[in-house]
Amino acid sequence: MKLYDNPISGNCYKVRLLLALLGKEYETVFIDSLNGETRTPAFHAISPRGQIPVLEDQGERIADSMAILTYLARRYGPQWLPDGPLACARVIEWLAVAADELQYGAAQARRIKKLGVAGDLTRAQMHAESGLALLEHRLEEHHWLAAEKPTIADIACYPYVALLPEGGVPLDPYPPIRDWMARIEALPGYISMPGLEKE
Repeated sequence: MKLYDNPISGNCYKVRLLLALLGKEYETVFIDSLNGETRTPAFHAISPRGQIPVLEDQGERIADSMAILTYLARRYGPQWLPDGPLACARVIEWLAVAADELQYGAAQARRIKKLGVAGDLTRAQMHAESGLALLEHRLEEHHWLAAEKPTIADIACYPYVALLPEGGVPLDPYPPIRDWMARIEALPGYISMPGLEKE
């Protein structure tokens, strides 16, 4: 198994985190996305969309963090993606939040503030806060986002929420979210990433 990866990418970290929780070993191929390596013809031969992460497993390549999480859960950890139609739909609802409010809000705010990418920081922060409101509403009465146990919904949403302080959005006003983050961080096999280290 091989993962095309960058250590500061929250989307790559989602995959690394699930692999760690599953106890799966893999080879890492560093991709310098900040300096344009994803835009090279060589990388486009691997990932036509020019994006990381990309996972190679059993002779197949899977691109996009959500697709990779789904693949890994189905192949190696079915407890992370429920089978039933409604239960599966509940997970996918949160994958959509991760791909919208958290990607275009939380992740974008971090890119602008920490990495110096051009963009409207205030707009990104407001979009992020709308995502936090969705999470808080759910987590006020539940321990996990989609089910009564952790699923790939939690793994998909966790990184850019946890990294939000790097985007200028404090998490202090959201105790249910901070408690949920602590539950994820207590899972056996949990790994961190740059920006999430505890003092």
